[in-house]
Amino acid sequence: MRIMPFTADVVLPAGTLSAVPQPVLRTGDGLLLRPWRAEDAPAVYAAFQDPAMHQWHIRAADSEEEVAGWIEEWRKSWPEERNAQWAVADTETGELLGRVALRGILLAEGVAEVAYWTTRAARGRGVAPRATTTLTRWAFDEIGFHRLELMHATANEASCRVADKAGFLLEGTRRSAALHQDGWHDMHLHARVQGD
Repeated sequence: MRIMPFTADVVLPAGTLSAVPQPVLRTGDGLLLRPWRAEDAPAVYAAFQDPAMHQWHIRAADSEEEVAGWIEEWRKSWPEERNAQWAVADTETGELLGRVALRGILLAEGVAEVAYWTTRAARGRGVAPRATTTLTRWAFDEIGFHRLELMHATANEASCRVADKAGFLLEGTRRSAALHQDGWHDMHLHARVQGD
């Protein structure tokens, strides 16, 4: 089968991520972004029992076994180069505080979407913006992504503050773009590009 050629250079070649182990990233101020482990399942399950998670996320966790399956998916996504997921933990205690990820990775275009969530105990402590900023810096400076996008429901004001603190400019609103348990939501689209 003949592959259609690109008219522009590929930004990041296939193998950019999968050729190396998923890194551990440090924020420098008490947070560690590390690959997921099977033993994280109880903490992730507990995090998804929080009603705030149900409000803004489309997944629900019915059991630790189900969550163990998610974690296995998250771990497999690195070598497949379609998503990259990190657990966000306290450097000192190892306590799971949240998750940060690159989703919908398009290496050839140098584009991905940043996503995050935090546990109830971590909220209000700057965990999401610090983790997002660290991931963004790594994606631009170490890997060479060109553009990172971040979307959240317009009604999710806390997530909008995270985007602002992490330097993601608001580019517009995608109307009726995400289905949550309470219906369709308009989504803010934020982005950062190389050089911002």
